[in-house]
Amino acid sequence: MSATGIGAAVRRKEDLRFVTGVGQYTDDVVRPGETRAVFVRSPHAHARIKSIDPSAAKVMPGVLAVLTGAELASDKIGNLICGWMIHSKDGSPMKMAPHPALAAGKINHVGDGVAVVIAETLAQGRDAAEKVKIDYEILPAVTDPAKAAAGPQIHEIAPKNTIYQWHLGDAKATEAAFAQAKYVTKLDLVNNRLAPTAIEPRAAVAEYDPGTDQLTLWNTTQNPHVSRLVIAAFVGMAPEHKLRVIAPDVGGGFGSKLDLSTQPFLAVAAWHLRKPVRLVYSRPESIRCTTKRHPSKIRCRAGASAGGRLLAMDLDGEFNTGAYASWGPTVAARVPIHGSGPYQVPHYRALTRAIHTNLVPAGAFRGFGVPQGTIAQEQLYDELAEKLGMDRLEFRLRNALDENSPTVTGQVIGKGVGIRACFEALQPRWRAARSEAAAFNRTASHLRRGVGVAGMWYGCGNTSLANPSTMRIGLQRNGRIAIHMGAVDIGQGSFTVVTQICAEALGVPVDRFDLLPADTDVSPDCGKTSASRQTFVSGNAAFLAGTELRRRTCALGPSPDLHALPLDERGYVASAEATYDPPTKPLDENGQGIPYAEYGFGAHLAEVEADLQLGTLKILRVTAAHDVGRAINPTLVEGQIEGGVAQGIGMALMEEFIPGKGENLHDYLIPTIGDVPHIESILIESPSPIGPFGAKGIGEQALIPAAPAILNALYDAAGIRIRKLPATPDKVRAAILDKTSGVAGQEGSHD
Repeated sequence: MSATGIGAAVRRKEDLRFVTGVGQYTDDVVRPGETRAVFVRSPHAHARIKSIDPSAAKVMPGVLAVLTGAELASDKIGNLICGWMIHSKDGSPMKMAPHPALAAGKINHVGDGVAVVIAETLAQGRDAAEKVKIDYEILPAVTDPAKAAAGPQIHEIAPKNTIYQWHLGDAKATEAAFAQAKYVTKLDLVNNRLAPTAIEPRAAVAEYDPGTDQLTLWNTTQNPHVSRLVIAAFVGMAPEHKLRVIAPDVGGGFGSKLDLSTQPFLAVAAWHLRKPVRLVYSRPESIRCTTKRHPSKIRCRAGASAGGRLLAMDLDGEFNTGAYASWGPTVAARVPIHGSGPYQVPHYRALTRAIHTNLVPAGAFRGFGVPQGTIAQEQLYDELAEKLGMDRLEFRLRNALDENSPTVTGQVIGKGVGIRACFEALQPRWRAARSEAAAFNRTASHLRRGVGVAGMWYGCGNTSLANPSTMRIGLQRNGRIAIHMGAVDIGQGSFTVVTQICAEALGVPVDRFDLLPADTDVSPDCGKTSASRQTFVSGNAAFLAGTELRRRTCALGPSPDLHALPLDERGYVASAEATYDPPTKPLDENGQGIPYAEYGFGAHLAEVEADLQLGTLKILRVTAAHDVGRAINPTLVEGQIEGGVAQGIGMALMEEFIPGKGENLHDYLIPTIGDVPHIESILIESPSPIGPFGAKGIGEQALIPAAPAILNALYDAAGIRIRKLPATPDKVRAAILDKTSGVAGQEGSHD
């Protein structure tokens, strides 16, 4: 452990603020004379707006304005954009339909914004919103991607409602490999739609200063600099620096705060009214209208030799991206790369599609589709091991990637492939847990215990795209170090971890640093807080900046008088700024290339107890081994693992968003502390050659293997597989009855 922080369990820099109640979230920002904004939203999934009459609302007490899509269009206000414009495998651009800030002419999902009321108080705004009269012509709606091609056309630009499709691999060679396989197994899986229930809902406050002609936006965001770029373009604000975006403390995000939502309307309203405007989603509004995890239908098969070596895998994925693009194409592009899992698969083909439906958009949610693919892939491999008569963990060890084996994109990762070490770390508990479960099952009546395992890998950062982060640090006259970090900490501890990396490079204690947080006027662009990239990408930028500042401060000589030295152009005695962009290569026409410069690896072991009479499942223990390269802060890594396991429990057993039925935390169930078992975290350190001090990301990695390990343990306990998640007690009980009666065959699968 370093005296300056690497490997030390340093407390998060923000913890003291939070536990003493002085943290400042967006809803805590209060501006003099501020007003309140309230959405008017569509109750219909697909409809044409025949007319909007806001006249009654405009004369309500306290109402200052009512904005509609037509008014925004007349002001030449642009459309919202999706995460990234990417191309389909045939080279054609994705079919990105316009996403108007407020619906102009047509409604495409329940909750689509139709108008925004600006009033002096929240109560006045809510009362006036009820007075906005809208005449709709109801149109046929499509919610099932399987019916989308023949269903009503949602956007003219996307024929058959297909926004994006991607394929990877050689279909002919893969089929030939299947013909040589001794054992082949197939699996179809439907993943459910999940709501990213961050504790803090969406919120923003906008204020325009006529004196400086600058608009300031306080905002719950995971990407302040891109938010500034997009909003400035949206409202026609030039130059861009006239818009300042500040991200106060952010109470969780999980990907949902990458999209624009409240921000553009407030920018327009604040500029027109010359008054500050605040908008905070209610909890039902947040659950109803925030982007979701993609529901998906995944069909996959795998073939192996008689000796248990994987020969081929085929994956077909259909992702319901809802009414607008959001990050749907990014999900459909990332899943094929990861669909094989962290294994040697010599012949592989994957085909994925992002489909429009009349549902609330699905976007980024911790893992960008990889958790959905991994649930299918890891259950498929369990079934293949069973056909082989091979121990499930041994099967994974036999096929695990190593430093010299190519991935399905042809990338040879080299040093730092820690998946084998993760599986090996589980072996002692695997043997003990299976023995304990067998002993319990010999004497139990309606209770059965089971043990499951699952592996994962995840590429850190953007897929074959530029992914830079810039860090700035400066030596102040008081001897302290200012660190400008334009990234957002959404609870994972990146403020602390990146500071520890910088402290190590500079050679000073962590407590000598003053953090200047995400503010586009103050800190450079560190990129988005997503894709497990901050420790890796911003950490490398901090390392480079720290190394350079150390060189410059050493040049000042021994014991310099900092107060006597001149300040540089940034206002510091000495300063440094550095940028890091991971080295990747685009995928070619066969899907070969280097999509990610660094990968994280992990494996989970779940122990469960199934009640065969009630269909309930109790999780007894989870053992989680993760290759983090170098644990910069072991406590924060363990926190990520524990949170990922909890979220995986929800994904496997309880969470499902049903529009109109699950728009509160009474009906939309998420795990509580009572659902989370003892979790043993095993930190594997297989250093990355290009990570800061060898470190890798952990944010998404911690979630990905949790659900499949639980579902594999359910099968081990009860002999059933749930083909349509979540595995709620009614589905589990029905599958048990089907198995007992022979309806679903030996496997007892159920949807």
